[in-house]
Amino acid sequence: MGKTKRASIFIRLVSAAGTGFFYVKRKNPRRITEKLEFRKYDPRVNKHVLFTEAKMK
Repeated sequence: MGKTKRASIFIRLVSAAGTGFFYVKRKNPRRITEKLEFRKYDPRVNKHVLFTEAKMK
């Protein structure tokens, strides 16, 4: 019995405001193929801004 590969990966949601603030989210790339974009709160600018998907380092 071999180990199975996990379906989901962790991605980083980076603020479009350029503050460097990010969220970490789990994504299943087999089910969701496009890049994720969310409008979430950035506490460094005290606003809701667009967060786009980037790879974890």
